Amino acid sequence: MNECKQLAIPQFGEPSVLAMQTVEIPQPSANQVLVKVAYAGVNPIDAKTRAGLGWAAQQNQDKLPWVPGYDISGEVVARGTEVTSVSPGDLVSGFVGFPLQGGGYSEFILVDAGALSRVEPDNVSLIEAAALPLAGQTAWQALDKAKVSDGDQVLILAGAGGVGHIAIQLAVARGASVLASCSADNVDFVSKLGAIALDYRLAPLAEQTGKVDVLIDLMGGDTGIAALDCVREGGRVVTVPTITAEAVCERARELGLEAEGMLVTPSVEQNDAMMAMLEVGTLQLYIAAQYGLSDGAEAHRQIESGHTRGKVVLAVDI
Repeated sequence: MNECKQLAIPQFGEPSVLAMQTVEIPQPSANQVLVKVAYAGVNPIDAKTRAGLGWAAQQNQDKLPWVPGYDISGEVVARGTEVTSVSPGDLVSGFVGFPLQGGGYSEFILVDAGALSRVEPDNVSLIEAAALPLAGQTAWQALDKAKVSDGDQVLILAGAGGVGHIAIQLAVARGASVLASCSADNVDFVSKLGAIALDYRLAPLAEQTGKVDVLIDLMGGDTGIAALDCVREGGRVVTVPTITAEAVCERARELGLEAEGMLVTPSVEQNDAMMAMLEVGTLQLYIAAQYGLSDGAEAHRQIESGHTRGKVVLAVDI
């Protein structure tokens, strides 16, 4: 059998446009490995691209059908002639094909060997290993860009989400005092991660807290702009949603704040560091739901609800 099932975007639109397709299993080139995918992470960027929004959609609009997915975990089943870092049978995970190639919603995927982390299944499950890369590295790099360090007071918007719940834990590990916005249903969840939970429905965030040193904006738009009132003069702002980054940064600078948008860059070193944290229990991942590959539309609806606690994954190898 030489066939590979994939969940693809044949045209931009609602989650229902996602469709299964079959292609030949590809063969690795010299520096690549072929991974039999066990799990694929589902991220907001997947849904935005499917809807035709953002840079990945613009660049791939003439290349449809396109297979989304940037997080994978699974087993190496073949390797190129120059690969020595991993062998068939090894379990791996990675942040792959970003931002234009994608490909994670697939039974098999070709990956550059250097883009992969080893997974020790006794310490980190494959489902965690697939949920971690994009969200974890986004959180890590946002904190780096904001220069979060010991003693900083940090406000994280959407603290219960995929990136947010990791960002809280990483910021706490750096010695920061963390506040995080969330819904009433997630107050206990966010509090257990080490943050002061702020129910955004109770009152404007600026009325619930004093001035903070850093804002990590995972919401963007009007919500991100309103949260700027929580930041002290000269404070730092990093806004992650790219579609509204310019507007948020412009308003932040008008208020005398340092502000930057960001686009995550894949880093095996950061992924390995967070995998080590998972192994010893200093980082925890919450998996909200898992769906089969053919149920990817439901996974996208879950992500687009705006009320997902933690991460959503596709169970590919079931």
